[in-house]
Amino acid sequence: MYAVIETGGKQYQVREGDVLFIEKLDVSADENITFDKVMAYSDGERTDVGAPYLSGVTVDAKVLKNGKAKKITVFTYKPKKGSSHKKQGHRQPYTQVRIEAIKA
Repeated sequence: MYAVIETGGKQYQVREGDVLFIEKLDVSADENITFDKVMAYSDGERTDVGAPYLSGVTVDAKVLKNGKAKKITVFTYKPKKGSSHKKQGHRQPYTQVRIEAIKA
């Protein structure tokens, strides 16, 4: 059994027990969250696809933690222009969730 959900502008195929790193949500750790934007659902025998979302299907998850990913370096410059360069770092915030149940 799996479902395809949408959160943070991205789509994820999830099964019960999966642990995901998704775009940061405004939820604290150890809280439960319900994803209602389910785009597809399959129970092994039949598959339902929404247009764009399915009604009556939800995915329950538990928030494990909020954090930041490893730092990446962003270096921009203009060629042949001696002093035109900029170095920046970026750490993308995330929310780690565990899928508890898929309810259809």
